[in-house]
Amino acid sequence: MSAASILTLISRRYCHLCEEMEAALRPLAAEFGFTVEVLDVDADSALEARYDQLVPVLLHAGQELCHYFLDVRKVRDYLGEIR
Repeated sequence: MSAASILTLISRRYCHLCEEMEAALRPLAAEFGFTVEVLDVDADSALEARYDQLVPVLLHAGQELCHYFLDVRKVRDYLGEIR
């Protein structure tokens, strides 16, 4: 991946789905060479207004890739396309 090598995970503390998605991203991050930026939805009113009930949400460059659960196939296909 190039300069766009950061995926953003909108998350919240004490959210088991958020923890699971972050853990599931680790193998993909190693394979594709991206980093995961984790943002706390509760620390930003704009993020909370937009994503409150959808967390965890995985984004790249503002594009939603998936929410609630990591869609490995979709994310893998997307990362392969932007490589």
